[in-house]
Amino acid sequence: MPGRSYTWGMPRPPLQFRLKPQDAKALDALLHGGVQQVRVVLRTLALLHLHRGASAPEVAGLVPLTPQAIRKIAHRYRTGGVASALYERPRPGAAEVLAAAEKQRIVAMACSSPPLGAARWTVRLIAQEAVKRRLVPRVGRETIRVLLQSHDLKPWREKNVVRG
Repeated sequence: MPGRSYTWGMPRPPLQFRLKPQDAKALDALLHGGVQQVRVVLRTLALLHLHRGASAPEVAGLVPLTPQAIRKIAHRYRTGGVASALYERPRPGAAEVLAAAEKQRIVAMACSSPPLGAARWTVRLIAQEAVKRRLVPRVGRETIRVLLQSHDLKPWREKNVVRG
């Protein structure tokens, strides 16, 4: 049919793609600049190959990305520019389990002497004591482990504990 540019079962029409001259220079500079994330370099190479006239399947043969991923990168460039094409948007992630004040109280407790009957603090003991002392309503061992790790604390080692 003369009015249709794409019909099911036929190959996709070639991707018409051009970079702005300043964007092409910026991408070349990025490749020759220094250390970058691998996915950023792959996306940069894909954009430059598309700019030089290669089709998405041809680029997929040169860069380890699928033709669909290459088309998505091109689409993101058209709608949002270079930054949108190269970098991912931040993802929401899980909410913080502990507030800053709760973290401080738990760290302070871990730096103090262990309770009677315990020779040293353990992750499990810190979690139990934090709930028992009503520092937090509830907390898991993994949350405590990550908190201690972020402060580079190892209260089960005598030399790392601050004694008052």
